Amino acid sequence: MFELPSKIKNYINGEIVEPISKNYFSNINPSTGQEYSVVADSDKADVELATQAAIQAFPEWSTLPHQKRFEYLMKIAELIDKKMDYLAYAESIDNGKPLKLAKRVDIPRASANFRFYATAILHYYSQAHINERTSFNYTFKQPIGVAGCISPWNLPLYLFTWKIAPALAAGCTVVAKPSEITPMTAYLLSEIGIEAGLPKGVLNIVHGYGHKVGQSIIEHPKIKAISFTGGTKTGKTIASTAAPMFKKLSLELGGKNPNIIFADCNYDKMIKTTIQSSFANQGQICLCGSRIFVERKIYDKFKNDFVEKTRSLKVGPPLNEDTQIGAVVSEQHMNKILSYIELAKQEDGTILCGGNRKILDTPYNSGFYIEPTIIEGLHYTCRTNQEEIFGPVVTITPFDTEEEVITMANSVEYGLSATIWTENLTRAHRVAHQLESGIVWINTWLNRDLRTPFGGMKASGVGREGGFKALDFFNEDKNICVDLS
Repeated sequence: MFELPSKIKNYINGEIVEPISKNYFSNINPSTGQEYSVVADSDKADVELATQAAIQAFPEWSTLPHQKRFEYLMKIAELIDKKMDYLAYAESIDNGKPLKLAKRVDIPRASANFRFYATAILHYYSQAHINERTSFNYTFKQPIGVAGCISPWNLPLYLFTWKIAPALAAGCTVVAKPSEITPMTAYLLSEIGIEAGLPKGVLNIVHGYGHKVGQSIIEHPKIKAISFTGGTKTGKTIASTAAPMFKKLSLELGGKNPNIIFADCNYDKMIKTTIQSSFANQGQICLCGSRIFVERKIYDKFKNDFVEKTRSLKVGPPLNEDTQIGAVVSEQHMNKILSYIELAKQEDGTILCGGNRKILDTPYNSGFYIEPTIIEGLHYTCRTNQEEIFGPVVTITPFDTEEEVITMANSVEYGLSATIWTENLTRAHRVAHQLESGIVWINTWLNRDLRTPFGGMKASGVGREGGFKALDFFNEDKNICVDLS
């Protein structure tokens, strides 16, 4: 066991500081439902302080040789690796996810994000064009300035670093806001930044509520770009503020992802992966396949096997080695998920398994646990099948033809990801091309290559993250033309 900080403060101009107001609010451990630390209740004044620090740091950081920025980011990656067990423990306590998941996915990915962009900046290139020997054009990549990075609570350090790392690598300075629900590992990253010797003002982390801190970041005239991951409703609010100010926007928003299973799939691989894609991180991953469409030929077999395997999942305290499903992130979110299960019943859905809050033994009896839930019998246009639930809840629906399942898959306002299971290569490509999703996995799920673009269509977002797309976002292209005549 590790001892975690009891007071989460801001990281501004290279120092850990209290919010100007000296106010704090409770940080709840989802596994117990009890307060275990307090979080800085920052506001516009703190954001202003952080932005001024970032502005002052920008000239030197933006002109620092790529090799030097590489060294700073690699040092941060090394420190994350060194503190792996501590950070994973903190993530599990703060978020409610199983400790083994944080060790396997969240913290390794956080260090990988810094390592990837540390090396990517060394290979970032510009283009040149010669026009019949009369002129010479080259495109210069220029860091945009101070960037605002706002991240969600489901993969706290993982997604926080996925924004910060490319921004810093590109030469931007950053004012960042982690989710107020899961701020602990962002605070620990502040300590890592100091230990790594990151220059003052290059990275600033301001804690607090979205309507105070987030809104202040979005509307600040000196913050030139906003990278946000979170709900679609919040994304609309951000766009309504930032777009008239002509800020660059990257919005990775919600999802209601289809998992399409054809009868000719590799059944054993499919069923094992579908358990993961349905309930990993308590279903609190924007890429989870929450709408499962199964070809009618194998529907009954799939239903029986899927229910049996789901019932065997161990719901328990996140720190227990045998826990597969931990706590959802908050009481408010738990109640939202449970309300959708009740809605499904009203929409004539049948609960095949789960459907209830899970009460554990003391001291976890007040924790926010939900049984993994499978629902059938719902029309594909009902609210349960159209709205993002973001919890351990999936629906299953049979289909007969490709045309039918494509219609059902594309019926929602979202278009983030999709999964296709079939051994027919021609069908796999044909269906993939017709799905309105930014990411399509064929016979796999959450198989991520950091070089590839990440993002969604429709209400699932604007722009792309990942690879050089992220470096492009934090840079402006400046074309310079020289007359050679």
